[in-house]
Amino acid sequence: MARRPRVGVTGNGRRWSPSWWCTKIALRLAGAEPVRISVRHPWSGVPLHALIISGGDDISPEHYGGDLNQKVRLDPERDKLEIQWIEWALEHHVPLLGICRGAQLINVVKGGTLYSDIRHLRKLTYNRPGLLPTKQVRLKNTSHLATLCRKNHLRVNSLHHQAVKRLGIGLKSVGHDLDNLTQAIESSEGELIIGVQWHPEYLFYLPAQFALFRWLRQAGE
Repeated sequence: MARRPRVGVTGNGRRWSPSWWCTKIALRLAGAEPVRISVRHPWSGVPLHALIISGGDDISPEHYGGDLNQKVRLDPERDKLEIQWIEWALEHHVPLLGICRGAQLINVVKGGTLYSDIRHLRKLTYNRPGLLPTKQVRLKNTSHLATLCRKNHLRVNSLHHQAVKRLGIGLKSVGHDLDNLTQAIESSEGELIIGVQWHPEYLFYLPAQFALFRWLRQAGE
């Protein structure tokens, strides 16, 4: 039997984490072996062939020059852990998928900035959080993501109020919502990096979303 690539999945340390369980199922269906990593789930040292930085609490403004007085839900220990893992993945050229907060943190590590709260910028996009695919995203025709999804127009879910503002070094914006806010990023330098502002782990029953997990498994082989 062929080896199943091991994919590290960072996230919160809570015992009941729907995001982790859904990501675990999606990766196993894609043919990969998920390895949970968090402040309470230390890495065992097994080799990892790809990495997912998952969604969750807001990123501390100190990491991107944001407003330190803004009332946001933070997890400083997780920030530190995931920044270290992103740097490791970049240094070792390990395929990297960022989900929501994860996409934002990849952008921050690459020197970019974030909107601390996009709600006042919303004019055309329904902004109520939800797991169902109710938000429209347009992908650039020439993007790797559009090729993977086999679509230029997606319906996605939305659980965020932060978003990419200034792009980090070596990244490009390849997906936008109706308000022209960045919803997907990927490398402009050939690195195996994709970041999406939505939560594909809750939508893996859709072929266009499952394609992200299949890509990560294939990239890690």
